[in-house]
Amino acid sequence: MRVVITGSTGTIGLSLARALHARGDDVVALSRNRRHAAEILGETAQVHEWAEPKQSAPPHEALAGADAVVNLLGEPIAQRWTDATKREIRDSRVRSTRSLVEALRGLPDDARPRTLVSQSAVGYYGPRDAQLLDEEAPPGSDFVASVVVDWEREARSASPPLRVAITRTGVVLSPSGGALARMLPFFRLGLGGPIAGGRQYVPWIHLDDVIGAILISLDNQGAEGPLNVTAPNPVTNREFGRALGRALGRPAVLPVPGFALRLLYGEMAEVVTTGQRVLPARLGRLGYQFRHPQVEPALRDVLSRG
Repeated sequence: MRVVITGSTGTIGLSLARALHARGDDVVALSRNRRHAAEILGETAQVHEWAEPKQSAPPHEALAGADAVVNLLGEPIAQRWTDATKREIRDSRVRSTRSLVEALRGLPDDARPRTLVSQSAVGYYGPRDAQLLDEEAPPGSDFVASVVVDWEREARSASPPLRVAITRTGVVLSPSGGALARMLPFFRLGLGGPIAGGRQYVPWIHLDDVIGAILISLDNQGAEGPLNVTAPNPVTNREFGRALGRALGRPAVLPVPGFALRLLYGEMAEVVTTGQRVLPARLGRLGYQFRHPQVEPALRDVLSRG
């Protein structure tokens, strides 16, 4: 299989490129900086430059003849939001996906990839307390949910002629980068604990299972529409903190008040102080077997690789 990846140098993109290469697939990487991506990816992928995803189409020669495309572009949400950063969070997802889909639809039938796997997020559901959420749950109404709804709409416009799978991904546990990397210094000092009461659910998932979910989305023709890419056993923020503390051999009892996060992050703090209890119902129906279904062993595995 020949697979094109956008966002190929991020945590998920790099791991996916390596997994595809390891199983014998040809990988084509699209990057804003070709030289930088080539240094990171090495022999794992053939790299093409796509310097302005929001404004221009990706290079024709990168897409033509591929079997599938995995779209992972998006400005990080975990930063203090200003009007400018909110615009970039939206545009980096919505406009770049629109550019990609228009390019795919414009290819001749015999050169067009058959499948698009487009990254999305559980932020689609908005703050939902302890309500169980599968892929049939309606979207939320906050800023992140509105971005994700528009982002998914652009990806869905590729179907037909492409089969489109939309991977609504949760909080990724990775040995490098992401939410866990920001938490570890505090927990290692014994300063970790429940955030804003700790009752909100954390829709976590190990990086290995993110890659597994993308691979099954590429390989299984039944993978179409939204798929929740989260572990089958969501936990509360308090339970997550205790599991991380045990994995590190450190106490995890110091509470972090919500007002402190709001002072630090402003409006973005709502993403941390609220949550979603998301279940990967469609991955289960596709027969996906999670490598890391429980949070504490997942955390121990990630820490052992760090």
